[in-house]
Amino acid sequence: MNRLQHDGLIQNADAFQTYLIYSGLDVTMQAGDYQISSGLNAMEIAQLFQDATPSTIAFGILPGWRLEEVAAALPSSGLAISPKEFLRTALLPATKKGYSWSDAASVEGFILPAIYDVGRDASASELFDTILKGFDEQVTTELRFGISEQGLSLEEAVILASIVEREAVVADEKPVIASVFVNRLALGMRLESDPTVQYAIGFNEAQQTWWKNPLLTNDLKSNSLYNTYLHAGLPPGPICNPSLEALQAVAFPAQTPYYFFRARCDGSGYHDFSVTFEEHLQKACP
Repeated sequence: MNRLQHDGLIQNADAFQTYLIYSGLDVTMQAGDYQISSGLNAMEIAQLFQDATPSTIAFGILPGWRLEEVAAALPSSGLAISPKEFLRTALLPATKKGYSWSDAASVEGFILPAIYDVGRDASASELFDTILKGFDEQVTTELRFGISEQGLSLEEAVILASIVEREAVVADEKPVIASVFVNRLALGMRLESDPTVQYAIGFNEAQQTWWKNPLLTNDLKSNSLYNTYLHAGLPPGPICNPSLEALQAVAFPAQTPYYFFRARCDGSGYHDFSVTFEEHLQKACP
């Protein structure tokens, strides 16, 4: 009570406590963190203390999630936005309006993984506004310059970063993995990335995941523009929402002679990198 008086939110701490006791509100006060406006009177502040439900929600988005996975996290987040409404809003042209990448086909790839403080009653449009502003703020002029130095547009860099994000298990390897794809693109080689095929296949009912693993030989023949085993160059759009680290890896890739990589056989998450296909084959697991 004394702190409320000290901060100028109430005039008299003793009188405020007496009011709480007299009204019976003292026994129903909820412990918690409150944001109190200076425009509230003492009775309104007393009522505020009856509900400790926070006015904002910390909504977390993990690196490598595709839009459907972000949507699936909503029901348990505390936000009053349904997955269907989220995905519908994601497809609206107005959702991208005003951003530096508004010509992109989708918001997929431009949802920077982070924890966002969002109003509990926020609409899907308001949620996107909070999230997408974060992308433009984090993708700095220096990062955009690095992307242009690779001969990529921002959208192309996001596409490539989304592939790097899904390929990398160990964060330290992202610049090296990025270098492999940059080297392949420079020669006109197909990227031959499994995650692009996983994205093309979509949700796997048997495994209950959007990222089928392992892939079968027939999966690699999937008739999709996202299948980089069949089509050279970048796929039509991002396959997930990459982290800032993956974007940095694309903007500033390691300088390597590598054109191939494969997972090590020790289950560590690290990869072995090779210059030639013959060397690549020799590193196959027994």
